Amino acid sequence: MSAADIPADGEAAVPAARTRVTNTQWISWIALAMMTTSSVASLRAAPTMAVYGLACVFLYLLPALVFLLPTSLVSAELASGWTGGIYKWVSEGISKPMGFLAVWCQFAMTIFYYPSLLGFVASTLAYVINPHLASSGVWTACVIIVVYWSGVWVSSRGTKGVAGLASGGLIIGTLIPGVVLVTLGVVFLGQGNVSAAPMTAENLLPAWAGLSSLVLIVNNFLSYSGMEMNAVHVSSLKNPAKEYPKAMFLAMGLVLAIFILPALAISWIVPAEQLSLTAGVMQAFDAVFANFGWQWLTPIVGIMLVTASLGGMLTWLAGPSKGLLLISRQEGYLPPFLQKLNKNGVQQNILVVQGIVTTVIGLAYALLPNVSSAYWIFSVITTQVYLIMYLLMFVAAVRLRQKHPDHPRGFRAPMLLGLCGVGFAASLAALLVGFVPPSQFASGNPGIYVLIVGGGALGLGLLVPFLFYRFRKPAWKQEGTVAP
Repeated sequence: MSAADIPADGEAAVPAARTRVTNTQWISWIALAMMTTSSVASLRAAPTMAVYGLACVFLYLLPALVFLLPTSLVSAELASGWTGGIYKWVSEGISKPMGFLAVWCQFAMTIFYYPSLLGFVASTLAYVINPHLASSGVWTACVIIVVYWSGVWVSSRGTKGVAGLASGGLIIGTLIPGVVLVTLGVVFLGQGNVSAAPMTAENLLPAWAGLSSLVLIVNNFLSYSGMEMNAVHVSSLKNPAKEYPKAMFLAMGLVLAIFILPALAISWIVPAEQLSLTAGVMQAFDAVFANFGWQWLTPIVGIMLVTASLGGMLTWLAGPSKGLLLISRQEGYLPPFLQKLNKNGVQQNILVVQGIVTTVIGLAYALLPNVSSAYWIFSVITTQVYLIMYLLMFVAAVRLRQKHPDHPRGFRAPMLLGLCGVGFAASLAALLVGFVPPSQFASGNPGIYVLIVGGGALGLGLLVPFLFYRFRKPAWKQEGTVAP
């Protein structure tokens, strides 16, 4: 998942969903496909799947069919019929407490997402300064803490104008480096070099060595998440019923190309046993540039990747917390301390509390055995917390179709019950599989792994919102506040 994968439900989705589209505001289905691609595609997950070599094609296609496609079509129907994003969908389809749980999970996943994102930034930045730092947990922890709090400071000042960094990030930090990596990878093979990973038909499917051999596929669900954010633009299409599916299929093709081709290029150049889950992209660039005598380009590519990631972090840092704030002020879900705004109208207290938790998590990079282990654990926790929201969304979509079959919808998903069934089953399976230590952690203690992942995902995703809801007080409501 790129930084823009994180939906700003209470901030960005509402105006788009509420505003009546005029003839001058129509967007083409190709433009929507590009918007979706820019918010989903990223090079950050490439090292994770490069471990599997040619089998990464299968491991990307499977979640695209059982998760990306159902999520895209189902969220489009919901967005075209109900304003207010995930909270409104789930609260009307199931109940208000479940709506709070959904929007909480949308916010809470960022607590673990930013340490994993900044872990990637730290290892990439290490290649600009000193490649040996990429495996240093202390270096990674320091970068996470310093960069995150810098982002909080910028966001709390209400600074504007950083949104362009995220949109430009698709070109600067994804497309250009991705094309360069794949092109030089092809040239690398064309020069007669042997691929580090075998590229034969026997390697199309991942080798089966028990359930743990497939656990890395869980990370791909997070790579595809965030489609509910783009669904709000379905009302901007002239003919949603025909154009939205076309936009989604084009976006799926582009996203798959951006995910699969760089992962394959990395697997050609860097042997799986030498691959770092955080620094794998830079390892590949460094290796291929060394082959051509161009290693001086490695720091430049590193700066491009870091710039894109930081731009996305700044743009989306306050988004999910803003949505949680607006809903909590109306319904009284959070205590007044967390509802306060600073002089710039920013929910600074939420950002500070989130930053304290993020700091504690960031320090784990210095305590866990290696950086790749920490990166993977935080990625799994992020995915599981977010999947709770998707489970609720699929249930809400079915309930809304049953309860309000004649409610006006700009787009009706075909075979909605089947799509929701497939999406729910896939999300639940991914959530459960996340508790199984992957084969790369075979030497570690599986009990500790399950404890960390389970405590992070279930504690933050379920226990914390339950406590907020259980002990809420009428005085927590802010009269006159309009929820998204």
